[in-house]
Amino acid sequence: MTDDKRLSAPEPAGVRLAHEIRRRRTAAGLSQPQLARMIGYTRQYVSLAERVDHNLPSAEIVRALDKGLRAEGALVELREQGKHEQEQRRGRSLAGRSVGGDAVSLPRSAERADMAGLLAPVRPLPVPSVVGMAEVEEIRAVAWSFRNWDAVYGGGLVRAAVTAQLRYCADLLGARCSDSVRAGLFSAVGHLGLVTGFMAFDAYAHEDARRIFRFALACAEEVGDWHLRAKVLSTMARQAIWCGDPDAGLTFSELALVRSDRLTSTERAMLHTARGRAFARLGRIEDTVAAVGVADEEFGRSRPVDDPPWMRYYDAAQHAGDTGHALWDIAIHGHLVDETRRRLANAVAGHGDEYVRARVISQTKLASLVMATGDPTEATVLGTQALGWAGTVKSRRAADDLLELRRFALPHDNLVEVSELRHRISTAVAE
Repeated sequence: MTDDKRLSAPEPAGVRLAHEIRRRRTAAGLSQPQLARMIGYTRQYVSLAERVDHNLPSAEIVRALDKGLRAEGALVELREQGKHEQEQRRGRSLAGRSVGGDAVSLPRSAERADMAGLLAPVRPLPVPSVVGMAEVEEIRAVAWSFRNWDAVYGGGLVRAAVTAQLRYCADLLGARCSDSVRAGLFSAVGHLGLVTGFMAFDAYAHEDARRIFRFALACAEEVGDWHLRAKVLSTMARQAIWCGDPDAGLTFSELALVRSDRLTSTERAMLHTARGRAFARLGRIEDTVAAVGVADEEFGRSRPVDDPPWMRYYDAAQHAGDTGHALWDIAIHGHLVDETRRRLANAVAGHGDEYVRARVISQTKLASLVMATGDPTEATVLGTQALGWAGTVKSRRAADDLLELRRFALPHDNLVEVSELRHRISTAVAE
């Protein structure tokens, strides 16, 4: 090289991040304890974030540091670069991994991409010109299979498959069929749309979910299926509330209650619970309690034999969980804490292995409530159980609830068991 100068490799982004945090803290005239108090963390977290020999700090604390040090996104960007470098290193490590002493040669990325070309000639399945009850029953079976998978594992792994299936089934709506088959066909395809949309919602593909829910609603209204209409609108309400729009959630749930005399008691209980969730998010405590009370009355009159097949999930455990979630937003502020704990605990006890995701979410909500209003040691036990159950579930909603539990646990981070739980959540849940 010219003048014997050597170009050294740039420092890893993780190292630069640690240096930049320290530099900005020092420039601001802050000690580590002072900065920690400012951003709501303990001094140990700030100290670890400044160590070049430690793991990359979590996205949550980096965002807090970036805001506290007025870095205008510079620290967040460095962490993202560090995360990317970690992923690249893992990829190189995997490519050079050996088994029994012999190196395993994996296809390079370009070659792996070419492998997808092997599937290109696959012929699309032709759409029949005439549809009968056999096809309708097949669609119902497909929807039920995907719905059961989603309840256990979440939609993360099979969402693309069920979306492709829905597109094919939507094409069947233009085929010739008798009037009796047509009603069953639109209802079956609408139910498959409901399942597909919920998978998208669970994966936070919210725009996809909204479009699919509108399609499912159109299917229900095309053939006057009031039961499917109510279920789709209830799910649209849940998504709107989850996305921070409780007004829209309240509108959807009350729209579903139009001509509620055509619905079963179980369906009305589901819809009044959705109203309760919306009211709670709006801070309307009395309306929340009243909506949950009406939901309880309706559920007390439930006759499962009257319900459509997709409502079979709404049993005592589901009702306890849904009403517990509705009350949670007011319980976290000190209202009806014991009642909310009781409902969530009943939901956890009642959900079997076929509803793992629901059990995880209810247990996590229960742990967060206890962490915020009760004994942090008890909450840690509950949270540890939830984290263990969540191992097989691919659900962004469940993951976000665990991250929320980590935030509620922060004020108790001086307790060893709480600190360990927060670390386990950070390790297990990708942000």
